[in-house]
Amino acid sequence: MGLRNIIGKRLGLVRRRKPFSTATCDGDGNSNGNAKSINLYSAINQALHIALETDNRAFVFGEDVSFGGVFRCTTGLADRFGKARVFNTPLCEQGIVGFGIGLAAMIVNEAAKFRYRSGNQFNCGVSNKFPGLTIRAPYGAVGHGGHYHSQSPEAFFCHVPGIKVVIPRSPRQAKGLLLSCIRDPNPVVFFEPKWLYRLAVEEVPEHDYMLPLSEAEVIRQGSDITLVGWGAQLSVMEQACNQAEKDGISCELIDLRTLLPWDKETVEASVRKTGRVLISHEAPVTGGFGAEISASIVERCFLRLEAPVARVCGLDTPFPLVFEPFYMPTKNKILDAIKATVNY
Repeated sequence: MGLRNIIGKRLGLVRRRKPFSTATCDGDGNSNGNAKSINLYSAINQALHIALETDNRAFVFGEDVSFGGVFRCTTGLADRFGKARVFNTPLCEQGIVGFGIGLAAMIVNEAAKFRYRSGNQFNCGVSNKFPGLTIRAPYGAVGHGGHYHSQSPEAFFCHVPGIKVVIPRSPRQAKGLLLSCIRDPNPVVFFEPKWLYRLAVEEVPEHDYMLPLSEAEVIRQGSDITLVGWGAQLSVMEQACNQAEKDGISCELIDLRTLLPWDKETVEASVRKTGRVLISHEAPVTGGFGAEISASIVERCFLRLEAPVARVCGLDTPFPLVFEPFYMPTKNKILDAIKATVNY
C-alpha cells in the first residue's frame, strides 16, 4: 500500500480566489449545468484542478505527481499551477505524510491526534481558520496487483479516532466527495478504487460541487434484504441484486461512502425494514470493517433480525495473484449468500 498523493493547505500564499461556500452541496452531484461523460481518474483530476483553483493555499505533492502520477490523476496540474504548488517528493510515505501534517511522523500518531493534543485549538497542518489535510491513496484489486498492490486497508484507519475515511464508488461520487474531504477541517484518508480508475464512466458535472460526508446513500430500494458496501464492490453487489430480483428477492443496496464516521441511522432504518442484512468488502473477513457494521446492527436491531448477519468478504490470506478470482467476493458468492439469508 502506498500513500501516493496528499493535498493540504499552507500559510503565506495569496488569498484564495473565491470562498469554498460557493460550491454546490448536492446529495447526488446532479446539476442543471454542463456535464461530461468521464471516468473516475478524470473526475479525481477535475476535483484537484478545482481545489487548486479555488484556494491558492492548496497544493499537491507526492510520488510522481508532477508528471501525472502512476494512474494519471494529477495530469496537467503542474503545468497549470506551477511546480511550487504541485511537486514530487522522495519515495518515503512517512515523510510525505509528515510534511503534509506540518510536523513529522505519520497519520495515526500525529494527524489524528493534532486537534485533541491542542485542546481543539489547531487543525492538522495549518491554522484553525484554514483547514486541513486529505491523503489520497489507491486501494483494492486491480486484476494484476498481487500481494502488495491489491490490498484493502480501510479497516486499519477506521480504528483511529480523529480521522475520516471516505471511499467513492463512481466518478461523480469521487469528484464531489473528494472536494468535501479537501474542505473538511479533519484529516481525511480518501481511498480510490484502482479497478474503477478507467472502467467506471458516467456523466459528471463540470462545475464545483460537494457531496456530504458521513451520509450513506440508498442506491436501490428493496424489502427482503439489505446489502451494505462501498467502493468498487458496489458494482458487484448490484449485479447480484439484479440476479436475485429474477428469483423474486427484493434487495435494498446501501453505499456507505464514508466509513468513519459511518451513517448508522440509514443502515439501521433499512435493516429494521427488511429484517436481513449482508455486508460485502474486498478486505479479509476477520477484523474487516464489516465486522463493526455487523456488531452495530446486532446491538441496534437484534429483535428485528430474521436471520444472522451475513458477510461476503475477502479471504484471510495475503492477496493472491493468479488465484485472485478465488479470493474476491464475486457476484455468485454474494447471490448465494443472499439466498441463504432470505431462506434462513
